[in-house]
Amino acid sequence: MTVILFDDQFRNNLLPLTYTRPVSEIRIGILTIAEKWNLHFNTGTQYLTEDYLQKKYPFVPGKSNLLINGSICPNHELVEAIDKLTEGDALIAGNVLIAAKLSESDVREFDSRKTDWNRKKEYSSPFLRISYPEDIFTNNHQEIIMDFGILTKGRMSASLSGTNTIIGENIFVEEGATAECATFNTNSGPIYLGRNSQVWEGSQIRGSFALCDESIVKMGAKIYGMTTIGPHSKAGGEINNAVIFGNSAKGHEGYLGNSVLGEWCNIGADTNNSNMKNNYAEVRLWDYQKQNFRRTGLQFCGLIMADHAKCGINTMFNTGTVVGVSANVFGSGFPRNFIPDFAWGGSQGFETYTLNKMFETAERVYERKDQVFGEIDKKILTRVFELSEKYRRA
Repeated sequence: MTVILFDDQFRNNLLPLTYTRPVSEIRIGILTIAEKWNLHFNTGTQYLTEDYLQKKYPFVPGKSNLLINGSICPNHELVEAIDKLTEGDALIAGNVLIAAKLSESDVREFDSRKTDWNRKKEYSSPFLRISYPEDIFTNNHQEIIMDFGILTKGRMSASLSGTNTIIGENIFVEEGATAECATFNTNSGPIYLGRNSQVWEGSQIRGSFALCDESIVKMGAKIYGMTTIGPHSKAGGEINNAVIFGNSAKGHEGYLGNSVLGEWCNIGADTNNSNMKNNYAEVRLWDYQKQNFRRTGLQFCGLIMADHAKCGINTMFNTGTVVGVSANVFGSGFPRNFIPDFAWGGSQGFETYTLNKMFETAERVYERKDQVFGEIDKKILTRVFELSEKYRRA
């Protein structure tokens, strides 16, 4: 059976994070959504997403195919319900298609908006669906707990140096992870240290917390919990309830709270984001679908920063700021709450960050991590540049 994670008609609600990835490649908890499903079905997954992403994220259906909504995180009861599907069945919750089991010919004609399924099964139990960017940090705590249980079940943790202080017992250390003279408090949630990760001296960390493979927490960091640092990343300063997808750096002093950073981002030294308005009012976020600001229902909501975005030293982000793909932000004062994709500038205004200059920077960034910025990535970003042009004109 081939497992295919599909993007439905609501994927644009997750822009700009989904400009450069299928929805299922979003990281929440310790793992990406795709990695969570891989663990449950013990198989690799295919992706059914936008045409310009398909070369990087392949779609090769088999004779028998299980299609699963890529915005939905698995839980035990949901996996059991999906396991019971037979060919031609669809699992539905309201207007959301959760999963369907289809033959190869039917997959070729698949439309996630279809409602006239011959055999429709209603699912009424709770499940987590990532509908908007703020859902990622809002639900990160419960997903860390869920992933922690799956990844550590029946396994023995590696040990840490005796120079550390560990409060509670809910910590798991993968092979090669190291820490010295750090404090880990697991009373509020589990702490997971991935393979070859490092926690440097003087760091104070409260659970729930996930430090993924090959990542570093720098000296004296203060991490308050409900936080994920994705693989090959650096974290420092003060962080609370934030998710960093991977290959990004927030390595210096400054505050990051109630926020999401994509991949290949860099946060300049002493950069801070506000996560609550001075009048305690509800935070609004830029919505690409509405081309306007959307009410979130949240009092705490910080920064949403898409892939390849960067900011200079001492940048100040207002509450509820959205920064698009490959935006480059710098200068004094507060930039506006929506910074379009491929924008270059700050509070005094923006110009377009041209593709050739962006590619030059990306090549250098990839080289630093011994990776190659290839033609597939260039084509994806070229398409994003085209799709986002209207926002730079606004």
